[in-house]
This record gives sequence, structure tokens and C-alpha cells, in this order.
Amino acid sequence: MIEWFKSATQPAIAQFIFAHGAGAGSDSDFMQHMAKLISAQSIDVGLFDFEYMQIAKQTQKRRPPERAPKLLAYYQQVLTNAQPNLPLFIGGKSMGGRMASMLACSSTQPIAGVLAFGYPFHPPGKPDKLRTDHFADIPCPFLVLQGERDTFGTREELKTLSMPKQPSYVWLSDGDHSLKPRKKSGMSELQNRETAALEASKFIANRVEQL
Repeated sequence: MIEWFKSATQPAIAQFIFAHGAGAGSDSDFMQHMAKLISAQSIDVGLFDFEYMQIAKQTQKRRPPERAPKLLAYYQQVLTNAQPNLPLFIGGKSMGGRMASMLACSSTQPIAGVLAFGYPFHPPGKPDKLRTDHFADIPCPFLVLQGERDTFGTREELKTLSMPKQPSYVWLSDGDHSLKPRKKSGMSELQNRETAALEASKFIANRVEQL
């Protein structure tokens, strides 16, 4: 159920169960690369596929995500396979990050922190349809790693949006929803991914020190 990425050289200080976004599963380049980058920082990273994605892969036909209650129930089930001796962090890319932030509000297991890569604050072009009501109920630190021009919530937009409780932010230069910058920015996708992985690892390490 979980594909683990572990450091070959150092024992882990924590584990991070990392959920995929709506359209691409745990085998996508983003998920695999980010898992490798974070696991190199002494953090065991676990990837999995939600049930609808497993069916999509078996049938080779795209499927829309299931509704939130079913996704959350499956995510909670995945967490029963977490390593019992390591602090547990959860998070995901886009939809996966949103589900992780919702699950933290009701999880039957203690969650040390939540990380979202490209949080879908609202559907593109609909900033009035915010997906942030549950933020006030998240009982642990919450880090959002967001591209500055992410159409699901740009840096400029988020300055003006009112939320029940603000997460912490790491802004990736000129990044889109997958943290990818434009060529003219002078930044590369690899640089933004490496920055995101390093900042995520720092967030986890700092939190572990507080536990």
C-alpha cells in the first residue's frame, strides 16, 4: 500500500506520508522526485495511490477523484501502515495536500505537522470559492509550499484573502501549480523543487525538535 523512500546513509528522524494530486498518481515525476529529495534529508517518505487512481491505472482510463469523505477514509487507512516509532507528518500535492490538511483535523493518529505542495485555495478564476474553512481546526503546524503564480492561489491573491487561520508559507519563485517557473524568470523547475524539498525537510526537522 505504501512505497517507501529512505535515506541509504542515515537513520530517519521522521516519516512523511505524501498524497498525490487529482490527475496524476504516486508514480508521477513530481511525486517520485520530491520523495527522493526529501528522503535524502533523513526523512522516510511514503507514497500511495487513492483507490480511484488504482482503478484508473488498472483500467488505463482516467477517473475523477472520489468525494472527500471517501478519500479521507482511505488516507486514514493508509496511516495505519505508518511506522510506529517515528513522528508522523502528512501532506500532498494539490488535492492531496488539501486532504491531508482536512485529515489532520480528525485523524485518529497524532499528526506532527502538515505540508501542502501547491495548495488549491480556490478553483482557478474563482477566488470567492475558498477551501480554507477547516484551517482553524488544524491542530498542528501547517506549511504551504506555493508557486508565486499558482492559479489556485497566487502570492498577490493570498495577500488579500481572509482566512480563519493562516498557514506558514514558502514561496517558490515564479512557480505555477507544479512549482514550475517560466524560462524568462531565470529560475529552473529543478531549483524550485530542490528549494521546496529543503524547506519541507527543515519544517519537519524543526518540528521534531519541539516534540
